[in-house]
Amino acid sequence: MTGLGPVAWPPAPIRTERLVLRESEARDRTAFIELFASPEVGTYIGGPRPRDELERTVPGVPGRRAGLFVIDLDGAMIGMITLDRRDAEPSGHVRPDAAEAELGYMFLPEAWGCGYAFEACAAVLDWVADALPSDPVVLCTQTANDRSMRLAAKLGFTEVDRFEEYDAEQWLGVWSSVTTSG
Repeated sequence: MTGLGPVAWPPAPIRTERLVLRESEARDRTAFIELFASPEVGTYIGGPRPRDELERTVPGVPGRRAGLFVIDLDGAMIGMITLDRRDAEPSGHVRPDAAEAELGYMFLPEAWGCGYAFEACAAVLDWVADALPSDPVVLCTQTANDRSMRLAAKLGFTEVDRFEEYDAEQWLGVWSSVTTSG
């Protein structure tokens, strides 16, 4: 997996009780546009992007890259999870070389409040524990994002830093399969 180490990509689809986490497909394009154009989704990530711009720029098979899982419910995309190496530039790190994997997620508003985010993120963290067993995973969110803060705690992330960025207080948490399973 580019950027995350010697992991084959894409992995086999990950199946949970209700969801399938899989590679992006052409049928996901409309949901990608909805996700990035949504004012609700954009609240804590810089706002929505203009729909007309997205219609012009989103490729036929959007998001097909190492580290991006589409969350599929009954054959339809309801969100996505990303795993990327945290850039050295932003504040907040748990390793001096800033080489930690960062978990990100976005869900369509109609999927909120159903437990899908916990179910999907927990499955990805289980996958990381097998694929990258010694790597910590970080999650960064605005402290004002109550839903994301509750999800981070429920997933077992522990706070390591708070800092100001993008004119808002940010929270950085870390999760480790070593401490979680040990």
